[in-house]
Amino acid sequence: MAKRETPSRRSDYKVFRTTGLRWSDNDTYGHMNNVVHYTLFDTAVNAFLIKNGVLDIKAGTEVFLVVETGCRYHAEMTFPDQVTAGIRVARLGSSSVRYEIGLFRNDEDVAAAEGFFIHVNVDRLSRRPVPFGDKARALLEPLLVEA
Repeated sequence: MAKRETPSRRSDYKVFRTTGLRWSDNDTYGHMNNVVHYTLFDTAVNAFLIKNGVLDIKAGTEVFLVVETGCRYHAEMTFPDQVTAGIRVARLGSSSVRYEIGLFRNDEDVAAAEGFFIHVNVDRLSRRPVPFGDKARALLEPLLVEA
C-alpha cells in the first residue's frame, strides 16, 4: 500500500477565499458531504477569476471548462465551520491550467482536504480551446508553484 501524502499547509498556497458552511452541507453522517468539497473548489477559483476581470460569465467571449477533477480527504469539516480555500497553480499551458486547492477548517494550518481541477480556456460558442490572453496569463503566472 502506498504511503498517504502529508496534507499541505496554508503557506503552500498563494491566494485565499473564506466561506461559511451551510446546514445543508452536512450529510447523514454529520459531516460535510464529499460533493461540497468540489463546489468549494469551483467557487473559490471562479470567484477569483471573476473578481480579477478574467472571467465574465454573462458576456465573455471565452469561458473555462473543467475537464478533470480529484480530491483527497484528510479531516472532517461540518456546519458551522468556516472554510478557507487556498489556491495555487501547478501547471499553466497555452490554454489549460491545473489548479490545486486546499480547504482549511476554521483557523487550522493543515488542509482538511486537497483537490485539483483542470480548466481549459475555450471560445464560448465553438467550445474549442483558445490561448489565454495576456490578462489571464498575468493573473495566473504568480500562482505557479514548483512541481
